[in-house]
Amino acid sequence: MDFNMFMNDVVNAAREDIKEAGYEELTTPEEVDEALNRKGTTLVMINSVCGCAGGIARPAAANAIHYDKRPDHLVTVFAGQDKEATERAREYFVGYPPSSPSFAFLKDGEILAMIERHDIEGFSPVEVMTKLQAIFDAHCEEV
Repeated sequence: MDFNMFMNDVVNAAREDIKEAGYEELTTPEEVDEALNRKGTTLVMINSVCGCAGGIARPAAANAIHYDKRPDHLVTVFAGQDKEATERAREYFVGYPPSSPSFAFLKDGEILAMIERHDIEGFSPVEVMTKLQAIFDAHCEEV
């Protein structure tokens, strides 16, 4: 199999995983600005093709939102694929270095919490889900 075809399949599967979970995919800087400036709470999943994204972060992202409290908005950018959108999103994560996969939690466009790659890699999906839900408990309303 051609490597580029293989990687396209991997990327497309990773995109579909998170979209099927209910996250809105942002592929341009303009979409990022519009989404991250919405009123309310927003969880940003910074997606990637690495194993910890597929084996830990995306499952945690999909399952964490089935909870009593959850963000108003769920969005995702794809590091290494939609580079300009990812760079724009990272401009909102003041004080945090680039990290993928990762999660950023914003309220009214301001960063409140971040779960970085070192908080994901080496942990189970349930442990990461619990970290996300602790953020939801602190900052979200009951649904």
